[in-house]
Amino acid sequence: MKKINYTLTLLTLITLASIFVTGCGGTDTTTEDLVAAGDLESIREKKKELSAKQKELDSEMAMLDSVINAQDGNRNLPLVTTFTAQTQKFDHYIELQGDVSTKQNVLIYPEVAGILLRVNVKEGEKVKKGQVLATIDNGGVSSQLLQMKTQLALAKTTFERQERLWEQKIGSEIQYLQAKTNYDGQQNAVNQLETQLAKFKITAPFSGIIDDVIKDQGTVVIPGGPGSEVFRIINLSQMFLEVDVPETYIASITRGKTVKVYFPVLDRTVESKIRQTGNFINPNNRSFTVEVPVPNLNGQIKPNMSAKVLINDYLSEQAILIPQSIISENAEGQQYAFVVSNIDDNLVAEASKNIITTGKTQGDYVEILSGINNGDNLIEEGARSVKDGQKVKILSN
Repeated sequence: MKKINYTLTLLTLITLASIFVTGCGGTDTTTEDLVAAGDLESIREKKKELSAKQKELDSEMAMLDSVINAQDGNRNLPLVTTFTAQTQKFDHYIELQGDVSTKQNVLIYPEVAGILLRVNVKEGEKVKKGQVLATIDNGGVSSQLLQMKTQLALAKTTFERQERLWEQKIGSEIQYLQAKTNYDGQQNAVNQLETQLAKFKITAPFSGIIDDVIKDQGTVVIPGGPGSEVFRIINLSQMFLEVDVPETYIASITRGKTVKVYFPVLDRTVESKIRQTGNFINPNNRSFTVEVPVPNLNGQIKPNMSAKVLINDYLSEQAILIPQSIISENAEGQQYAFVVSNIDDNLVAEASKNIITTGKTQGDYVEILSGINNGDNLIEEGARSVKDGQKVKILSN
């Protein structure tokens, strides 16, 4: 049984060796001929010859594999994109909310009671300071004034004559003084009545727009509190925002700082500067108030309109900004980003993990305070699949 197994094994080896030799070109004496001849010494020499050729082929195969790996190995490297870090000006803004106000937004009340004889303006009309908006029935005061002016003219004439006589030493001093006193009294009475008559005219306290005509012509108006208003007038050219700013920014947000004001309902942004900062910290929300004037050239901005207010609190002329998406954090809580170096002609490079210190954030970008220098090439896409010290393949832009 052992002899049969040995013979089968030998035949198998001979067959494999024959196939190997045939594939390699073989020799003049085949393996079958040696086996048939039965010369054990020749068979051993043949086996030694085949072993040497096998080692030679193995060495050549290893060399070919090495070349193939060197030429084709880049296909297995992580593919990444990179960008170059560069210094730039960095304006940081904090975002707050504010409402539009105007200090010239007032209700106009009558100073005297009477019937509203005439309304001279309508809603939305622009008016100038001092313009007559409405007239109230004066109840005969104007007639009284005409009579008093006639009496004033007579008193004036009498006084001037007495004054000339007195200068010529004609008449008594008492006559002169009486004429003067009468004239002065009539003049004061006329002035007082003119002042009183002026109250029957409602005038604009400042230039602006009539926002609301509250009382109609023919209405009885009286001076007083709520309910006696006649007009609302607004000056839309002197609008401003009052914004509550957290007290932590009290040192960085000062008068003159740049402000961007965005009105969502208008989809419009205007630029301004802080005009005034408050000197009081509100204990309820630990904030102080800043006042920002708002230019309103086309009149679209209205009182109480909400706005998004961006106030500049920090400026760096030589800042490095990188996307937040490429920053990772290790187990110690340190933040890092990958930098590539030693880039060869085939755009194969080595990735290194740089521990970084970050500063302020603006949108999708963050300021780098340390760990990355101007001109460094950072991995952008593919950073999550890279390890420290690993070779990477850079995709060309």
